[in-house]
Amino acid sequence: MTFCLGMRVKSGLVGIADTRITSGNEAITAKKVSIFEDEKSAMFLMTSGLRSARDKALIYFEELLEEQDKPFDKLYKAVNAFAAQIRRAASEDQASLEKSGLQFDTHSLIGGQMAKDHEPKLYLLYPQGNWVEVGQGTPYQIVGAGGYGKPVLDRTFAFEDSLKFALKVGLLAFDSTRISATDVDLPVDVILYEKDSFKMVEHRFYMEDLQEISSWWMEKLKENIRGLPSELIDRIINRLARPAEVPRIALRRSPQGSKNAL
Repeated sequence: MTFCLGMRVKSGLVGIADTRITSGNEAITAKKVSIFEDEKSAMFLMTSGLRSARDKALIYFEELLEEQDKPFDKLYKAVNAFAAQIRRAASEDQASLEKSGLQFDTHSLIGGQMAKDHEPKLYLLYPQGNWVEVGQGTPYQIVGAGGYGKPVLDRTFAFEDSLKFALKVGLLAFDSTRISATDVDLPVDVILYEKDSFKMVEHRFYMEDLQEISSWWMEKLKENIRGLPSELIDRIINRLARPAEVPRIALRRSPQGSKNAL
């Protein structure tokens, strides 16, 4: 499994990806984020799914970038180009993979800004090569293990938030996933992009870097649960100390040989 999170705010983008790769009974650490930059273009690409399919499509894409005469001027054009390489890899490998019981399930998050983009963009690319743009209404997407970090994002994160706030929420979403999903783990790669900068900032966090945040988050959750309004809960708990308010039918042992007992 994988945890890759792309977040879009008014002032830029945040990308967060774990580094755990599982193959059978083995687990290794490998990077799931690729960064591409030019004078007036910057993008990151994160993927989940079958690693071999991702690697082949990425190599094809890198080769295409080396051979083109000029860089893409809008991010969606780069997304289309990578989508073409996904389809190419699928046409070569999908049938044999499925025959072996494996799925061609590469999902990608591509974020950045090109020269003619008026603001940073974020796209979710499906294994079939079609894509959707991540908008302001739900300004994030997760590929991989999405269920564990989604609640904190849905409750707290909005397009109008700052990059700093987005990074905080994103790391909490990752920590929630890491705790619950055994195949998502540290170290974690973080990408920050500020609008119109055309420069990606990348940093890798290890357990010792995030331990304080993780412990603080866990203690605050416990503290806030203890402080929840509890009138309804108190009424239920208090019933444990009172005799039952409804008559009950006592059970007694049936005479030997009897099939029924009341």
